[in-house]
Amino acid sequence: MRIITVSRQFGSGGRELGKRLSDVLGWDYYDREIIETLGEEHGMDPDHVQRALSNHGWHNVQLTYKNSFAHLGFDHGIRTRLLLGQKEIIREIAKMGNDFVIVGRDADVILQDYSPFRVFVCADQAARLKRCMAYEERKPEESRLTEREILRNIRRIDKNRAHTREILTGKAHGDSSMFDLTVNAAGRDLKPLAQALAAFAMSWFEEGGIS
Repeated sequence: MRIITVSRQFGSGGRELGKRLSDVLGWDYYDREIIETLGEEHGMDPDHVQRALSNHGWHNVQLTYKNSFAHLGFDHGIRTRLLLGQKEIIREIAKMGNDFVIVGRDADVILQDYSPFRVFVCADQAARLKRCMAYEERKPEESRLTEREILRNIRRIDKNRAHTREILTGKAHGDSSMFDLTVNAAGRDLKPLAQALAAFAMSWFEEGGIS
């Protein structure tokens, strides 16, 4: 079984790149599907699950990398339960034994025992803002976010992801030592980039996953 995990900065294009990568390889793809499964299990709207996970439920919990949430002995509410549920779903996906690409959700940490090919996708703020603005333009005009609101989202989500990453690993979000490949997607056409990434990933697996 081969696994590719795609971590990314918000607005970098990492989600689209991950989906295109799975299409090129013909592998299973997981992202929103995990949120929908959690929603079904907890009787919650998927958008509410996404918001709860984005805010994170462990901000005041002192953890080290080797600690397990299952052994904390206290309940920090629905967010923590959702995080635990998400972790279990990701592990169950891996147990199925199929090749797959998974975006975000700290899957590279959760699935470290499977030696995944770990990709981090980044871009400068201007490129991220441009990509987010293009996404907003596809929405009805009355529901679009302003440039200021998008920038606020970028800062907030980056901060949350960095905080979670530090708790899980003791390292900064985007620390190159945690990944096998860092991809700067700023100004890149993601279709050929996905094809190049697929070729690189297959070479990496053929060589025994040596990073």
